[in-house]
Amino acid sequence: MTSSSTLIPTIDSLEQPELHAALRQCIDQKTKPLGALGQLEALMLQLGLVLGSTAPELQAPQLLVFAADHGLTAQGVSAYPSDVTWQMVENFLAGGAAVSVLARQHGLALQVVDAGVAHDFTPRAGLVNAKIAHGTADASQGPAMSEAQCGQALQRGRELLAGLPGNVLLLGEMGIGNTSAAALLLARLARLPIEICTGRGTGVDDTQLTHKTEVLARTLRRHPDAQTPLAALAALGGFEIAMMVGAVLEAALQRRVIVVDGFITGAAVLVAARLQPAVLQRCVFSHQSAEAGHALMLRELQATPLLHLGLRLGEGSGAALAWPLLQSAATLLRDMASFASAGVSEAAQ
Repeated sequence: MTSSSTLIPTIDSLEQPELHAALRQCIDQKTKPLGALGQLEALMLQLGLVLGSTAPELQAPQLLVFAADHGLTAQGVSAYPSDVTWQMVENFLAGGAAVSVLARQHGLALQVVDAGVAHDFTPRAGLVNAKIAHGTADASQGPAMSEAQCGQALQRGRELLAGLPGNVLLLGEMGIGNTSAAALLLARLARLPIEICTGRGTGVDDTQLTHKTEVLARTLRRHPDAQTPLAALAALGGFEIAMMVGAVLEAALQRRVIVVDGFITGAAVLVAARLQPAVLQRCVFSHQSAEAGHALMLRELQATPLLHLGLRLGEGSGAALAWPLLQSAATLLRDMASFASAGVSEAAQ
């Protein structure tokens, strides 16, 4: 693997006391009771801090769906066959998936990144070929990827993001078997029992869930030395997760707002935050999904999600659904009148 000092940029803290005070005053002086906009006020403050302005503007948002296959599916951990990964990529590109519809609705630039799908696609607009290999190896038998492959995925994620316009990254993913990879990373990095991290993913029944949990427990035992974030990522993760880690690190370095989708994108952020904790200052967590481990993931990240809709689709659908809330928060911060400018009396002190 390329040296970690080359792969992992230093992400500085966004602690800016003067800007924080200016934003707080700006928000508190809007024509409303203190705190009346609830969680939107925290979002307004965060957007201002990330973008360095009391009047932030969200520009050219990029929605990236990272796709890859997982060798672990050979152990029967998913309700769907691996072919669904490439078939869904085709559906994204044809505009028929949920995230495709939502991206069109909200004017989001959608690209699908082939990080390691076990299929060769015809080149076309909207598809980025960043393939590391045709899927990872079976993590229950050995490392999911080599150190070199993991480093390559991180680097490609950084390079991809660096070449895109705008100041917002919305994360999405696709990969049959990737709830297993996310559960493994959560269990290892948060030191949690795999039983409470493992969910139904694409909809396994009770018998299949028991089997899935047993496979994941055996997989963790197979890799006792994979304790650091990068070692765990290589041994247990997926190419799409590793590439998202790189994209998140680069987005954080560039002070872009990072809109996190669900459980699998959360696993990438967990790895990135273990490498550079200040990454989390740039992250907006769009929703809490119905996947069993996601509430635990959010707790580990000390994150408050914007939405609770019972989603368990992935793709970046939750990030796309939350996007209008970010637009509203930025617009309110810029355009909502203050008591002074509107000539409205403030509350009695």
